[in-house]
Amino acid sequence: MVEGLTFLLLGIGLLLGVVLPNLVAGRAISAPLVLVAFGGLIGLLPFPDGVSLSPLDHPEITQHISEITVLIALTGVGLALDRPLTWARSTWRRWSTTWRLIFIAMPLTIAATAWLGWWVAGLAPATALLLAAALAPTDPVLAADVQVEGPTTDQHPDELDEEDEVRFALTSEAGLNDGAAFPFLYAAIAVLAGGSIWSWAPQWIAWDLIARTVIGVVVGWIVGMALARIAFRAPKNLRVSRLGDPLLVVAAPFISYGLGEIAQGWAFLSVFVCAVTMRSADPTHEYHEAMHGVIERLERLFTLVMLLLIGASLTNGLLGDLTLSGAAIGVLLVFVVRPVVAWISLWQRKAQDFSGPGHLGPRERIAVAFFGVRGIGTIYYLAYATAHHDFPGSDRLWSIAAFTIALSVVVHGVAASPMVGRLDRMRGAAAA
Repeated sequence: MVEGLTFLLLGIGLLLGVVLPNLVAGRAISAPLVLVAFGGLIGLLPFPDGVSLSPLDHPEITQHISEITVLIALTGVGLALDRPLTWARSTWRRWSTTWRLIFIAMPLTIAATAWLGWWVAGLAPATALLLAAALAPTDPVLAADVQVEGPTTDQHPDELDEEDEVRFALTSEAGLNDGAAFPFLYAAIAVLAGGSIWSWAPQWIAWDLIARTVIGVVVGWIVGMALARIAFRAPKNLRVSRLGDPLLVVAAPFISYGLGEIAQGWAFLSVFVCAVTMRSADPTHEYHEAMHGVIERLERLFTLVMLLLIGASLTNGLLGDLTLSGAAIGVLLVFVVRPVVAWISLWQRKAQDFSGPGHLGPRERIAVAFFGVRGIGTIYYLAYATAHHDFPGSDRLWSIAAFTIALSVVVHGVAASPMVGRLDRMRGAAAA
């Protein structure tokens, strides 16, 4: 009976994943919010004794499912961006908003959250830093309502660019910071091992923070260039874009991630850089739309599974160790820390800087600062760390993270359509 009901609810969940995006479009509710709520109903089922849906009891399984979900999402994000990123200096300037969010907002968010975890919740220093590192990345999976829609191929290459600076900033930030936060997770592991900061900080800075980041980027660029050549510049009988088979995009995240891991770089960075490099090659070719269509469908499937599991675990004991101080951390991160830190990082001196590629107006700056969606990346980071290391207070750690994810899904899911829609209307009125 229970098994049959579980399969029925899973099937209904899959059906909801198909119809919800169109059903809730333009409404003050998001598909992830509905799916998490439906997953919560599954978690309330009377499962047999010994059956648990909590990631605490299945850290390795949780790690690998969330890992694959993030890989696919990072590939989709990289392929969706119309603003190229090459070795040309001009393209780097157009990503200036992204660099501010990654190099200023993210480290400050980690520092503030770690301090809150230690001072407010009383977590051990290593555990507080792990919580901060896990909650630092914004999510490329659950932020779909505020992401760019997909690749554009009907323009001249010299005219191709993103028109919506808010969507571009949030999408590119989500693509990069899943890998950029990894050094701070390793800092938490170093703190857990003990010893003074001077015993591990120099090696951490040189290897984990700098060298492994560079390795991840270089590996992603090399793989992206190689796959772009296969797709667009190989002999005609081998040119994948000419053959019309978009499944090359399925190989891309696994090849780049695997080589990034083998080279000991930050492999999430490799995946995103690989996708951006492929997108920048022959950017107006229709093959990009075909590849993005395939990866988008895979992303929807894996995201659906993860959202149902998140919802089920929330009502199946994952919030059991949540305290008022732990909940306060989630509330402060969503409503205070992220908005304030990101708003400061995006500050611009001159009024003329409010327009053009890579620049935000005052209202756009507020929107980007507010939408720091937390989700699948946080689950992967925690599963990875707790599967291989014994952090004190890991039960509380998971409860705080789960509450923060749920709060983010509700708050950002409700606010996304109205706020982004208002910005779109204002942009249209200004252009008229």
